[in-house]
Amino acid sequence: MRRLFPVTDVTDATDVTDATGEAAAREWSPAELAAAYAYPEPGPEGREPWLRANMVSTLDGAAQHDGRSQPISCPADMRIFGVLRALADVVLVGAETARQEGYRPARAREDFAAAREAAGQGPTPVIAVVTAGLDLDFSLPLFTSPLVPTLVLTGAGAAPDRVAAAEAAGARVVRAGKGAGVDPARVVPALAELGHTRLLTEGGPRLLGQLVAAGVLDELCLTVSPMLAAGDAQRIAGGPSVTLPRRFALESMLEEDGFLFTRYRRS
Repeated sequence: MRRLFPVTDVTDATDVTDATGEAAAREWSPAELAAAYAYPEPGPEGREPWLRANMVSTLDGAAQHDGRSQPISCPADMRIFGVLRALADVVLVGAETARQEGYRPARAREDFAAAREAAGQGPTPVIAVVTAGLDLDFSLPLFTSPLVPTLVLTGAGAAPDRVAAAEAAGARVVRAGKGAGVDPARVVPALAELGHTRLLTEGGPRLLGQLVAAGVLDELCLTVSPMLAAGDAQRIAGGPSVTLPRRFALESMLEEDGFLFTRYRRS
């Protein structure tokens, strides 16, 4: 892996050089990736909530192939995926993506255990599933055997029997909307009220589109896959449009094996 942006006049400390003196690609350690993707430092009044998204897209804009993101990913993308999870308090995911991708509880990583403890975080990030109808299989390990209880974000008008089923399975139900559905603008405050401020969403496209339209996304970590998928796959974000496109600034760009790992933050 090599850093393409920001450009410096000297070789990055994370790089090595070949016989010609040019930067040579190598696999970055989890600690180096964690430093490259660190959340903003707390301000004078403490840590403010920060919502980042992590998505992958082909050159022609497909966020999935055959309904899943794995075919357009790569080992380096999965390493970054794991590090972003290890840095987060919460991993936010839409119900449809949780079903399609077969979400399981986040696993504890020994190489991040000390850092998470020092930061006051649990052993793993909490998985938070956004769902209006709570149409979820509560017998799955995501609900029955996580290291930390899974959150289910839904609306105040959610069906009582489904809420009861979620709670019986060990999930914690969080109300983030006045009606039956979730209000995207309430997601970040609802999680912050539970003490979760380092937030990560992995989509899917519908959830990400709702968060973008609500103006609550602070950062996008986008892997650009050097593939062409054609077909009718969704983009990384769908759903409601915004009045004006929202401008984000390029924070960093890494490269490995033709894949670009970009990081944009709200301007």
